[in-house]
Amino acid sequence: MKNFLKYTLATMVGIVLTGTLFSILALVSLIGIIAIDSTEKPIQENSILRLNLTGEMQERSDNNPFAKLMGEESNAVSLEQAVTALKKAAVNDNIKGVYLEAGTLSAQPATVQELRQALVDFKKSGKWIVSYADSYGKMGYYLSSVADTLLLNPEGSVDFSGLESQPMFFKEVLDKLGIEMQVFKVGTYKSAVEPFICTEMSDANREQITSYLTSVWNNVLSDVAASRNIDVDKLNKLADTQTMFARAQSSVDNGLIDALCYIDQVKDILRSNCNLVNKDDKLSFASISDVANSAKSEEGKGEQIAVYYACGDIVQSASTGLNQEVQIVGEKVVKDLQALRTDPKVKAVVIRVNSPGGSAYASEQIWREVTLLKKEKPVIISMGDVAASGGYYISCASDRIFADPTTITGSIGIFGMVPNVSNLLTKKIGLKFDIVKTNEMADMGTMSRPFNAAERAQLQKMIEQGYDTFTKRVADGRGMSQDSVKLIAEGRVWTGEQGLKIGLVDELGNLDDAIAYAAKMIESKEYHTVSYPAEEDPFAMILNETKSDYMNNEIKELLGEWYSVYSFIRNINNADRIQARLPFEPNIH
Repeated sequence: MKNFLKYTLATMVGIVLTGTLFSILALVSLIGIIAIDSTEKPIQENSILRLNLTGEMQERSDNNPFAKLMGEESNAVSLEQAVTALKKAAVNDNIKGVYLEAGTLSAQPATVQELRQALVDFKKSGKWIVSYADSYGKMGYYLSSVADTLLLNPEGSVDFSGLESQPMFFKEVLDKLGIEMQVFKVGTYKSAVEPFICTEMSDANREQITSYLTSVWNNVLSDVAASRNIDVDKLNKLADTQTMFARAQSSVDNGLIDALCYIDQVKDILRSNCNLVNKDDKLSFASISDVANSAKSEEGKGEQIAVYYACGDIVQSASTGLNQEVQIVGEKVVKDLQALRTDPKVKAVVIRVNSPGGSAYASEQIWREVTLLKKEKPVIISMGDVAASGGYYISCASDRIFADPTTITGSIGIFGMVPNVSNLLTKKIGLKFDIVKTNEMADMGTMSRPFNAAERAQLQKMIEQGYDTFTKRVADGRGMSQDSVKLIAEGRVWTGEQGLKIGLVDELGNLDDAIAYAAKMIESKEYHTVSYPAEEDPFAMILNETKSDYMNNEIKELLGEWYSVYSFIRNINNADRIQARLPFEPNIH
């Protein structure tokens, strides 16, 4: 018995010591990862900046050392980091050019347009850009068309077949389940509710989608025509035949591609561009992060302009559990903007908005803080892929609004949506309910029945009041009459290019243009930018990690572009009942 206890105790001590040792090793590894990521790395002579953009592109990088340690690092590319890398590469003598791999790039048009402009600016340095892909998707080709040399695998293809938007409708599914969506809205074009109450697009929704899709496509045509020296009319005709099934040689014949070659031949072209005579000379590639993290010591001069990133759905409180998406959390944004308002080092604030909207209440709170911030220092808005509905709500009080031509904006409207599950509970499942109440509307919102006429009238009135407030905020911020705003509101979606013509946008331009304007407002010739919110402390991030992160990532990878639909439905019960938002994503492909 003594031996048994002795060996058992020894085993337990061994397990504890082993666990402690592994924990220490993991911690040391994390410290190493963090140190490596944050270290300024020298760029070797005769290097090539390699832009591997074959994954999803997002505004900011997901700096998660825990994921790296577990081998689950995201393949998402940060627009912020990619643009920074191109700026530094343009002035770094050790970098000779850019090798672009963007065939399967997953991004919305405005993001691609901003990165494309950064590549155009890079070319002004006199350095070259070579692009290669096994096959080019629509957005991958749009971006890559800016290259000096555009290469394609002989067995590859170019998809230049135009753009499409395909909403999904759930009404018949809900009918089968016995669920009815009780909808209250203002705005003829407010289509966010249509998937739940219709089986196809309304005429108004079809009209607005056709309008903004055409505007985006015309921008793509114009940019590609300029880069490839192909007439716009010819490009439009090619779009009817140049699908992913077209032969690779036809892309060369029609001027979309310069040459067909295999990857080993691409390396020969890169060697020639770097003046490497010997075929055995190895090419030196620098990654996006390598170049973006270089030359940090030269930064930080002059006045500080804060660049605040407001990305994702607008919610009042942070989500927990399985929902780990990037969000604009009203409570946090208000505190962050208050801190920027009272920070004497910050002389101006550029808010980068990339949001389809969300909670009308949270949007109002953020709007309020923007108006207070504006009284203390200049506030400039830079719109990314989407700054619509609630995204526009939080933008309209600023000093100036910049948008990309292909930005999706507007959608000035309000809706409320409450599921009626009484049929599911009483007829499908067989539950029975009874009630005692002291007042007529004490049971308003109960699951046992739908809203009655009086309750519907009250809810509709609240929605109309919200719409009146929204349009007044826009009118005051844009210096327009409320009646004028209502003429272009009605929940209608516009592109940035269209928004400029109707007064919703002040200027077409990217984030750099917005920053330059902020510098002009503070009359500063020397300035630097600091990105906010600051990245979360890596160790705090580790402590906050949960298994739900892994599950959420797996679901996101499985669903792909339909993940946003899943996310919206999953969170519908937790969302504020009054919403100022677009229907899911812009859904442009």
